[in-house]
Amino acid sequence: MPYLERSRNHASYDSRMASVDLSRTAVFLDYDGTISTGDTGVHLLERLGQEGWRAVDAEYIAGEIGSRVCLLDEWDLLPHDEVRLREVAAEVPLDPAVRPLVAALQAAGAEVVIVSDGFGFYIDDQLADLAVPVLTNAVDWDRGALEFPNEDRCCACSSCGTCKQAPIKDAKRRGLTTVLVGDGTSDRKAAALADVVYAKDGLARWCGRFGVAFTPFANLHDIHVSLVGSDPHG
Repeated sequence: MPYLERSRNHASYDSRMASVDLSRTAVFLDYDGTISTGDTGVHLLERLGQEGWRAVDAEYIAGEIGSRVCLLDEWDLLPHDEVRLREVAAEVPLDPAVRPLVAALQAAGAEVVIVSDGFGFYIDDQLADLAVPVLTNAVDWDRGALEFPNEDRCCACSSCGTCKQAPIKDAKRRGLTTVLVGDGTSDRKAAALADVVYAKDGLARWCGRFGVAFTPFANLHDIHVSLVGSDPHG
């Protein structure tokens, strides 16, 4: 039985998806594990990282540290070799449905934004052809420093590298319905704020635990069918 069908009886299933007017909607897509088929940061750390990064990651998932501290600590455990890091990051494939999904959403009048709280540099490498705003962290390669141009120190938590709540709040102020598509720890605060949430893996478990309404998905093809209302593969 398909994942979506197995999960439709979940207590936190979000039935609002069927009534979304895409012409008045902003869709926020997480990158690592959502657009990409795996977490690119984890892949980099597994392939190139020094010992200790798993302990840092565990602290972050447990809520003991924020993502900004986590990313800085993990960045220090990676070689700051731009060519090598870009090569290894490129090993993580994208969900093949991402480009048809973005095109269909934009054609329907939706705003589409990529929001990522990862190392950031590999997103432009992979998605340079998409005319989509990207909110993520950045690397100053000359200094080998990780930077946070999209942090929000006025936010209540003030601990994320990229604040995913800030663009959702902005879209809400403009009267748009907000849709979040994500899979992990960095999506939790945004999921608590978005009007409609699509979740899988760790984010789905978190939403279920804390009563945050969500629609489960397995891949971006599911999102296309659910939001756009047609199968891109016919």
